Amino acid sequence: MKRTIIASLFLITACKEEKKESITMTEPGIQQAKEKVVLNTAATPDHDSGEAKKWLEKSIVEYFKADLVSQDKNMQKMTTQEYYDYKTDATNVDLDIDGSLTEKEFKDKWKNKFNTDKAGIGVGFLIPAQDWNNIEVESCELKSSSKNEYTFNVVLRDDGYKAKYPSVIKVIKENGSFLIADVLQDEPK
Repeated sequence: MKRTIIASLFLITACKEEKKESITMTEPGIQQAKEKVVLNTAATPDHDSGEAKKWLEKSIVEYFKADLVSQDKNMQKMTTQEYYDYKTDATNVDLDIDGSLTEKEFKDKWKNKFNTDKAGIGVGFLIPAQDWNNIEVESCELKSSSKNEYTFNVVLRDDGYKAKYPSVIKVIKENGSFLIADVLQDEPK
């Protein structure tokens, strides 16, 4: 945590642009030149990651507070179309429904685009549990970022079931909004 704070301070300091302007002031009989220092604090690269984090935390909480009928629509709104299709396939592996894939078919279909070993095969979106009481975001820490792509280590908590659900979530910024592009799910601890 201390390293993160120190790194943030260095980033803020590095992003400040110092601009000096000369101002000539004249008083009766005396001419003075003074320098005015203007600090321009441009938006730091972390600005968007902070916005992505807020969006992610809010979206997760809203997703789990919605009724079960709305959850599929909410998932579609908060994910890329490709991730939505991938996770739907993962959830439906080996189910007796139209379009269901075997695990091998699923892995063959998606292995070039996603880490299919962390897909959460046969389980729901964001958590492997079928039931929950009250899902909260326990932690959401930026793991890495690049232009318009942010990866977070996320731990979701359900105090009612005394469960924690760690995952790695990739968020992208597309057309001015954030979307989940991938979720690497682990088993609950």
